[in-house]
Amino acid sequence: MSKSITIALAGNPNSGKTTLFNALTGAKHSVGNWPGVTVEKKEGKFIHNSNEIIAVDLPGTYSLSPYSLEEMIARNYIVNESPEVVINIVDASNIERNLYLSMQLIELGKPVVIALNMMDIAERRGHKIDHNKLSQALGVPVVPIVATQKKGLKELLDAAVDIVRGKIKYNPNRVDYGKEIEDKIQKTKAMIKDKSNIAKYDLRWLAIKVIEEDEAVLDLLNMKDKFSAENEVAVTNEDAFENDFEAIIADRRYSYITSILSKVVKKPDSKVLTTSDKIDRVITNRWLGLPIFAALMYLVFWFTFNIGNIFLDMIDGWFGALGESAGTALEGIGVAGWLNSLIVDGIIGGVGGVLVFLPNIVFLFIAMSLLEDSGYMARVAFIMDRAMRKIGLSGKAFIPMLMGFGCTVPAIMGTRTLEDEKDRLATMLVAPFMSCGARLPIYVLFAGVFFPGKEGIVVWSLYIIGIIVAVIAALIFKKTIFKGEATPFVMELPPYRIPTLKVTGSLVWEKAKGYLLRAGTIIFAASIVIWFILNFNFSGMSEMPDSIGAGLGKVISPIFKPLGFGSWEAALSLITGLLAKEVVVSSMAVIYGLGEAASEAAMEGDVTGFVEALNAVGFTSLSAYAFMVFSLLYTPCIAVIGTFKKESNSWKWTGFSVAYQFVVAWVISMLVFQVGTLIGF
Repeated sequence: MSKSITIALAGNPNSGKTTLFNALTGAKHSVGNWPGVTVEKKEGKFIHNSNEIIAVDLPGTYSLSPYSLEEMIARNYIVNESPEVVINIVDASNIERNLYLSMQLIELGKPVVIALNMMDIAERRGHKIDHNKLSQALGVPVVPIVATQKKGLKELLDAAVDIVRGKIKYNPNRVDYGKEIEDKIQKTKAMIKDKSNIAKYDLRWLAIKVIEEDEAVLDLLNMKDKFSAENEVAVTNEDAFENDFEAIIADRRYSYITSILSKVVKKPDSKVLTTSDKIDRVITNRWLGLPIFAALMYLVFWFTFNIGNIFLDMIDGWFGALGESAGTALEGIGVAGWLNSLIVDGIIGGVGGVLVFLPNIVFLFIAMSLLEDSGYMARVAFIMDRAMRKIGLSGKAFIPMLMGFGCTVPAIMGTRTLEDEKDRLATMLVAPFMSCGARLPIYVLFAGVFFPGKEGIVVWSLYIIGIIVAVIAALIFKKTIFKGEATPFVMELPPYRIPTLKVTGSLVWEKAKGYLLRAGTIIFAASIVIWFILNFNFSGMSEMPDSIGAGLGKVISPIFKPLGFGSWEAALSLITGLLAKEVVVSSMAVIYGLGEAASEAAMEGDVTGFVEALNAVGFTSLSAYAFMVFSLLYTPCIAVIGTFKKESNSWKWTGFSVAYQFVVAWVISMLVFQVGTLIGF
């Protein structure tokens, strides 16, 4: 087998880049982070015609100007890591906007193959694209594909390999920027050609970046101050741009693209509304958009509970039987009582107390993945833009907040796409209020016990509370410490698609696998630690009320008395939630013995055992709801805190985040309980 070939996949968001990556690599890819940053990096290996190919999925970006981390990562990887070829995924149904990135990729000087994706959608819209003429006009291979159906992938890979092996002569056409700019490019090339550190860069590209006053390139060439003065040269007939050379060059690129497309693309004369356009007239309507979003979220939780609970009872009964059988077997072979308790109550009860909620987690992931894969979640950001602007943020800030429904860690990482630093920090501070999937087991437990038959609407209300609190907090921040205008919201709405079983299954499996890994690592370890502190004190093994854990819980429990759950058991469970929010339920399973109670209830078809166990420490339906509200809003897990510190690069803001979220949770949970008590709830 010949030397492996490294291919970089680059493209705009929603161009089908990730779909192509998954189609090429299947399950044989690894996920990590780019060196020094927390943006996800995907890399996979596969074989094509006896060639080992390494595919690197670059972050989706609209351009290679250094305005965001994604753009810098894509540009730096192509320039510094030198992949043998770049496959540029272009949305054929939105070709003009997509080709702007193509022009920039070609100018980088690395071999480029254009994958003209979504040809089926373009054809349904009546667009006729002559890819052969487009290839001739650009001077690079252009291959039509449909990544979702794996059409054209062989031809695409053949073209990429042939360029690397020298079977295709690569001779791209360059954009003509006009005499004034071209003369300036030549002068700049002469100015920088003798620099010692530019061997791996395309000289024309460097010259263009210098003219655009690209800070990263000027720093590289150590000529930032020098060139800023020399660049103040008037360009004929460009007064409207006021010497903004970046704008001039961008305008010339688009003019070049338009001139090419006029010869290779034919569209219907009349404006015909697409199916996506017709749906958007309803979905994104200024009056109907938010109610539809709220209704869909309610249906998500109805689906999560009504279907998931069927399997929950089955798994609950299985773990109960497992614990009983394990206890009997261990007792039969003479295992010490403390070890029996550790295995049955600590490990099986703790881990099992979390795994019983896996069906609900899976069905929530299924519902959210379907909404995401269909293209609806992008509309939610658009719908929320008007409301977000009233609190000083753009609709773009709602995208990381939406990610928080899955996990707060990528939600905070997702704020990297926000250009304004104040917007970014404000979004990081409010994103944890969006209820992550790890909190769902807490809701499932308490809603199932105290609100049977109404679980869906109860959990739906918690998600709505999280959104409202996030909005109010953002408003306060933007009116006080983060004053300023919201940045413009620019986002392409992808066409609606019918979710595929493979994509949805892959997304759900990745998230469920993460949940299982946490159950087998963090929650497993936490269950052992919790069992230990609940069964030992400084004198040795003890009864639970005299244990280390009980002592710790009794110290902090007075803080929670105004909230309606002032028992040491509840307090200790919440503190363990700082490890991972699922551990709250795991702690309760150990403290209250809910693993055994769950199995008995499941086998007998009722939840009275749960009610009795929680009522024994003073829980009522009102205090249970207050407990869920506190769990929704209080300080997130250690992983989130660590991510916040890395992204903000500030211990001050990290400490503020931890403290203010706890205070907000305490105040709102207290109001829920106290007001509810006053009105006799």
